[in-house]
Amino acid sequence: MHTFKPVFIALALAAAASSVHAGDALLVNRVHQEQGLNLPTKGMSMAEVERRFGTPTSKLDARGGGSRHQPVINRWMYPGYIVYFERSRVIHTVLNTPAGNNTDPANPR
Repeated sequence: MHTFKPVFIALALAAAASSVHAGDALLVNRVHQEQGLNLPTKGMSMAEVERRFGTPTSKLDARGGGSRHQPVINRWMYPGYIVYFERSRVIHTVLNTPAGNNTDPANPR
C-alpha cells in the first residue's frame, strides 16, 4: 500500500506540470498574436487612438477615480479588442477572445 502513494504523487505532479505547460503555450501564442497586430500602444493619448484607429464602437462608463491612488479608468471597445486608459493615456489593449473573460466588459460578472 505504501509503494502506491509515491507513484500516485508522481503521476499527479506530472499531470499538473503538463497542464501548466499547455497554458503557457496558449499565453505565448496570444502574446505573439497581439504583437503581430496593429493595436493602440501604451502611452498613446485618447486623441491619438481615435485619430489612428477611428471612433470606437462604444465608450464604456469610466471606473475608479476615487483617489490619487485609484485613477479613472476608461474603456473603449473596438471590433476585436478593448483599449484601457488610465485617465487619458493607454495602459493596455486586450484582444477579445472566446477563451477570455473580456468578451462583454460592459456586464462584468
